[in-house]
Amino acid sequence: MAKECSSTSCNKSSCEGCEHKNNPQSLQEAMNVFSEVKHVVGVVSGKGGVGKSFVTASLANRMAAKGFKVGIMDADITGPSIPKMYGLHGAAHADDNGIYPMETKNGIKVMSVNLVLPTEETPVIWRGPILANMVKQFWTDVIWGDLDYLFVDMPPGTGDVPLTAFQSLPVDGVVIVTSPQDLVRMIVKKAFNMAEMMKVPVLGIVENYSYVTCPDCGKQIKVFGESHIDEIAAELKVPVLGKMPIDKEYASKADAGTFDEIVNNYIEAADGVMPQ
Repeated sequence: MAKECSSTSCNKSSCEGCEHKNNPQSLQEAMNVFSEVKHVVGVVSGKGGVGKSFVTASLANRMAAKGFKVGIMDADITGPSIPKMYGLHGAAHADDNGIYPMETKNGIKVMSVNLVLPTEETPVIWRGPILANMVKQFWTDVIWGDLDYLFVDMPPGTGDVPLTAFQSLPVDGVVIVTSPQDLVRMIVKKAFNMAEMMKVPVLGIVENYSYVTCPDCGKQIKVFGESHIDEIAAELKVPVLGKMPIDKEYASKADAGTFDEIVNNYIEAADGVMPQ
């Protein structure tokens, strides 16, 4: 039997054979007994405001359109936006077995803090440990049922909540979302390095806000400057899964709560990197 170390007496010799050393997934939480999730894919970013939720929902829609059973865990606890994008309102049902996610019109199961708060406008004024514990509960207490893919919309950065998600959930891989700005190399590398430290594969990078297409002449206008994502991806040895423009139709659908009608073909390359 593997021995277990204690934080007060841990050293090189005492840790030989320690279950935590030999099992890096020992911090994972048990899945809800009424759930069977085959693959967990995280969507991450090194900073906020790059369209991470938009990419999460786009990936979920693409997989659902292909006939897979899909769910979205909105782990961005202080900035939840997934329910609004799909027009989901009200409180999620719960009983002695757990919490039941709401379902979008295209069959995606969604759980978000906005579905358990008194109102959508109620602010989440919680400290880090409570936020992180909520993510754990979205895994242990939510009845996801049978899912092929659970997409996790992570909060930006590398703090408590992303760390808890990486450690507590069996994440098969992550998609990094970024934008074409000067800071992009540093921002992408922060997210990439965190995934590597957590021993989670990076499936690829999506660039958002890549350009705007002129409605008159069709020219691509680089609002945020020239893209450097190809060279960064080559340096990190990961694929670019798509370069998404600023698209008024997509934004309007998200604002109207009808994002279920969108199949985002700008990121079709992501289909080929999803875990099987």
